[in-house]
Amino acid sequence: MEKRLAEIRNQIALCEKPGQDVLLIAVSKNCSIAQIEEAYNLGLRDFGENKVQELLEKIDNISAPINWHFIGHLQTNKVKYIVGRVCLIHSVDSIKLLREIDKEAMKKNIIVDVLLEVNVSLEESKYGFRVEELDSALHVAETLSFVRVKGLMTMAPHSANEDCLKLIFTSLHEKFIDINDQKLDNIEMTVLSMGMSRDYKEAILCGSNCVRIGTYIFKG
Repeated sequence: MEKRLAEIRNQIALCEKPGQDVLLIAVSKNCSIAQIEEAYNLGLRDFGENKVQELLEKIDNISAPINWHFIGHLQTNKVKYIVGRVCLIHSVDSIKLLREIDKEAMKKNIIVDVLLEVNVSLEESKYGFRVEELDSALHVAETLSFVRVKGLMTMAPHSANEDCLKLIFTSLHEKFIDINDQKLDNIEMTVLSMGMSRDYKEAILCGSNCVRIGTYIFKG
């Protein structure tokens, strides 16, 4: 793992442009506590989980001060379990979910940071807002008191070639910049979460500042 992490960090550094500080999130789904602790001891601090129950079990059984991210599809009836327990929810894919997070955060009197998930490629198998739906979602987010939109997230198709990846990632980066320029209330475009084990280099080159890598770190 140490060798693989060193290689990933080196590749990230090679792809970064001046001023582009990329956050590496270790996707630890299906990984053991021992594997997570090994990764933590190698300097990783941010870990992503995509199932609520697995996330909660790991939070309760790992004492290290990890920055936990929820990156999977989140059902509205599971929101109450993770509000206040993660530093960032990457996968807000509907206005209904936005409102539910706000409601649960209000009960606990906390602010919850989220990313809006965008289905740039319009894959039927993926969740997320269409690009043209983002303005409506942001309009709702501006009215909420306990949710703060911190940026955008997307996943590219598994079969996408380099040209397709560039088109997807570049288009979302342009939308990210456009939203930031609007200076909307309660909206901070600080995190652009794009790129996974198979395509993180292309994503960084297209403007991503947050990559989610699991397979290569933990499986080799």
